[in-house]
Amino acid sequence: MCLFVSFTASANDELALNTEKQKSWLGLSQENSALKLSVRRIGLDWTKTQVQNAEEYQDSPVAALNATSQDYMKGVFDTILEFTENKFKWDNSLFMEYGRTTLKPYNEPATTDENADKILFSSDVSYACWEFSGLKFGPTVRAGYETQFADREDNPRQNIVRSSAGISLFDHDVIKSLYLTGVHEYDFTYAHQQNSKFGAEIGWRLEYLIREGVKFSADGYYREYFSYSRYITTDLERDFSAVVRFDTNLWGSFTMGPYVQYRLAKARGADHYGSNLILGLSFNYIADFLL
Repeated sequence: MCLFVSFTASANDELALNTEKQKSWLGLSQENSALKLSVRRIGLDWTKTQVQNAEEYQDSPVAALNATSQDYMKGVFDTILEFTENKFKWDNSLFMEYGRTTLKPYNEPATTDENADKILFSSDVSYACWEFSGLKFGPTVRAGYETQFADREDNPRQNIVRSSAGISLFDHDVIKSLYLTGVHEYDFTYAHQQNSKFGAEIGWRLEYLIREGVKFSADGYYREYFSYSRYITTDLERDFSAVVRFDTNLWGSFTMGPYVQYRLAKARGADHYGSNLILGLSFNYIADFLL
């Protein structure tokens, strides 16, 4: 009876050891799992924008390319739910921004202009095949939906479903994300003119603590499109967007700092690039919560 119990315990121990080895090889161990909600920023921005070649992009659904050069206020909401379990990382993020200005010239009718209008939900899964010097490297799969708050008077609301797959570097102290992917977009902005697009994208997110209470951050992307299912003049051939920020802690989780935002794009039906340069000062709430 004792021998039988001893044999059974030994077999169970060996089975448990093999199971743990398999979990470790797959990155499924429960020992290093974590769930974190990061409020990257909830803020109010004061901005000064300069737009070039806007006349060629008046029919574009991208608000940043056909806006008017002016001063305006913008609200931003940027948050991400991060789940990590050994080699796996799963991020779900929501980004929203809206900027609207009403001009009331003397003895003339009021005019309203949207300088920023964007809602982006994205979900990313990455797997760390290799890790060196605190930097993880491996395949990544991404999916997202981009839209706007409302239809504009002269242009429809942008609606794009985007998916991509490629490789990424992530979870470094400075390099939070750096990826290169192939990308597919299903664009149903225009009724009865749905469009499928294929291209490539490189994106990044960097953070660096200059000193206690002062942080530098930068994020952005560049997309190059190669093929389309139909010809629509407002479809972009190239699209570049970058944001650089300095956040200085004021009190608790509240920060203030300057930022620069730049958008450059080329539409299929335009002869020149459209651009949007924003210089601003923002007041933000930034915090992390372990769940």
